[in-house]
Amino acid sequence: MRALMFGWEFPPHILGGLGTASYGLTRGMAEQKDMEITFVLPRPWGDEDQSFLRIIGANSVDVPGRGCIEFSGRYPNNLLEEIGNYESVAVQLAYREQFDIIHSHDWLTYPAGVTAKYITGKPLVIHVHATDFDRSRGQVNPTVYAIERRGMDEANHIICVSELTRRTVIEKYGQHPDKVSTVHNAVEPLANPEEFVKHPRKDKLVTFLGRITMQKGPEYFVEAAAKVLDRTDGVRFVMAGSGDMMAKMIDLVAQRGIADKFNFPGFMRGKQVQQLLADSDVYIMPSVSEPFGISPLEAMQVGCPSIISYQSGCAEILHHAIKTDYWDVDAMADAIYSIVKYPAMYKSLSEEGRNEVNNIRWVDAGMKVRRIYNQVLGWGW
Repeated sequence: MRALMFGWEFPPHILGGLGTASYGLTRGMAEQKDMEITFVLPRPWGDEDQSFLRIIGANSVDVPGRGCIEFSGRYPNNLLEEIGNYESVAVQLAYREQFDIIHSHDWLTYPAGVTAKYITGKPLVIHVHATDFDRSRGQVNPTVYAIERRGMDEANHIICVSELTRRTVIEKYGQHPDKVSTVHNAVEPLANPEEFVKHPRKDKLVTFLGRITMQKGPEYFVEAAAKVLDRTDGVRFVMAGSGDMMAKMIDLVAQRGIADKFNFPGFMRGKQVQQLLADSDVYIMPSVSEPFGISPLEAMQVGCPSIISYQSGCAEILHHAIKTDYWDVDAMADAIYSIVKYPAMYKSLSEEGRNEVNNIRWVDAGMKVRRIYNQVLGWGW
């Protein structure tokens, strides 16, 4: 089975969960001995792990009349132009590469996948990691929506990362339920979990880690922190990441009079993230609309209890995390207080959570995707 995958991010150079999920899924799928994956990126950096797949840089593909097109490898202001250029590269790859099925990750690569399908007649599977309804809190960009809708309409099958996202695809994009499947994300096993241990510290540490944007609900984290600090001392809060709401959150922390208990370390990656989570006593993801959310799994993997919103896809599969509505800052504050004040509760969530996520494996997600491929191709299993 040969898959031509179109993606936008791949570790170690990632800006969000898309790259983490792309890596985990392809690595899990590569456990199937007859699976060959060619993964297209706008701009590889040369240090990606290619031990289990082949990476093609769109920036290295010659386009007649244009030569090799430059890509930022990020999400620039001219993003729509880069998406169009990426589609132009897909034309060349469709003629050049040998594959059985096309797989497009997220809306930026849907045009490339649709074009490759029309050129070759090979079936297209699109992978919905998020929709614009998630990113915009309902204030949908009509251009982005049109790209998403066309990709879904043209796809032979649609994979969603949660039932939450599946319902959005069916209800907001008019897709037939039989065409849409859920394959929950997973977490990559830590090669050396013993490396990440909690450093001795007097204060308890409560962490938010992710893009500081309206989708992630950072203001609810700040409000919950203020309520906790009204009740007790000896707790510190970290908001790690970057985003367009960062300055607003710094102002809100100052307004609530808790700046001396708050830290904004900026964007973190790799071992920095794992060590911060290992050092944390509580991890919080108060997302307003989170298609899945891998970060709580990563926190639980190193023994950090997690509080997640009911409005997240991972809430569908996690049983040893505390769940609240994203807007219920009182419930969130109560949960934080209970974890940092009651050692037995912390210990139970830490141990049971770690055991739970160690059984949520990418290889299982990869097998589900493979069954979808076989179904689309009529190969049987």
